[in-house]
Amino acid sequence: MAGAEARLDNAGTALWLTDWKVELPVAWTPRRVLAMVGGERAGRLDFLVHPDGQAVSVWAVEVQPVFQRRNLRAVMMDALYAAHPTAWIDHGGREPDGVRWWDQYTDPAPERNIHNRPPSQWAQYFDAVQVAAQRAKNAYLNMHFGLNGHRAAEHRYGERLEAEAQEWTSAFREAAARGPDPAVQELHGGLRLVLPPRLHRLVHDGRRDGGERAEMLLDYIGHGNLPYEAGWNITEQAAFEDMAHEEVFDTPFGDDEVTHLSFRVRLAAGQEVPPHDLRATWLTYVNSPGVGVELTGLSWRSPERPWTTHEADFSPPIDAAVAPRNSRNTSPQYAARYDLGGELLPGQLPRRSDDPFAGREEEIAAMAARLKASGLDRARAQLSPPPTMREVFEGLHVHQQDPSQRQAPRLQ
Repeated sequence: MAGAEARLDNAGTALWLTDWKVELPVAWTPRRVLAMVGGERAGRLDFLVHPDGQAVSVWAVEVQPVFQRRNLRAVMMDALYAAHPTAWIDHGGREPDGVRWWDQYTDPAPERNIHNRPPSQWAQYFDAVQVAAQRAKNAYLNMHFGLNGHRAAEHRYGERLEAEAQEWTSAFREAAARGPDPAVQELHGGLRLVLPPRLHRLVHDGRRDGGERAEMLLDYIGHGNLPYEAGWNITEQAAFEDMAHEEVFDTPFGDDEVTHLSFRVRLAAGQEVPPHDLRATWLTYVNSPGVGVELTGLSWRSPERPWTTHEADFSPPIDAAVAPRNSRNTSPQYAARYDLGGELLPGQLPRRSDDPFAGREEEIAAMAARLKASGLDRARAQLSPPPTMREVFEGLHVHQQDPSQRQAPRLQ
């Protein structure tokens, strides 16, 4: 299902497994199974994935009223199980509609449902006390509506489990955030826009040079007008997924032809890392005052023909900027080069970095020092006798998690 935004057409039912951008203060990755029927949004299943991929937390399952009673909830849940075939799954506490649906659903892997297993097996991923409370809520609703709720599969169904939960809650560990580092990584941000008809035809004409068409696009957008509201992702695919999400969930542009763009950028040489909110696979710049970047590539495609992606690499990169969020906090560096619309000011010309090492003297010096130290270590190793197998095994580093770390509680 990954990359299925390239097949969200008007034929039949399509499932799309994609990122789900939500501001969560945890390291788990938000994901979504999106169901499309006849080109229309029919349902969604929102969930979180632990960084090691071995735990999944279901947050919400929704089917649009016109598409209900077509088994779409079960189809999306089955897809979640298939996408994470070895992970523990927490279904959380259910609402009345949820307990009725669960009573009719056949769990494809009940042995991976944490409500069916003792906390000793999954407590490092989920707070045992919170899970016990969710189970109590589900049991009450089952009783209220006269439902079975697969009680035979549940761990010690109907018993008081407060003591057991308290015993295992200390095993709960917060996952460490491993988001992108803008200081060293290239990042990808998306923009969805409507171009004038003639420009649209030109930039989607594959017979023309890609670099020429990319510069047409950049001139139209403005060198200083890269989107401040974008989520800057570690992959280009994620940037295009953001645009496809907008196409599905946001107000449509009417009958106009739309273009989806993905910018590949790195921070400009000498630019300090601006304040940013870090997530598992993406970041946003906080109240951007105008973030100087080097634009190293641009890709674009039509959502009507997403199987054709046009692209251009810029070498050397083009000088550009992420637009300020508002005019009141525009940085002096940005204001000296761009107007409030992101256009170059009179007398300011597009420029490229002719020297890829300019402004990176400290970084290059640090790398040279590391290489020199590594060379000395290898030279010393060649003068020493090889270690015995016992010495090798005794020297292995065993990773120990910090017991002071605790995972943020699962939001309801």
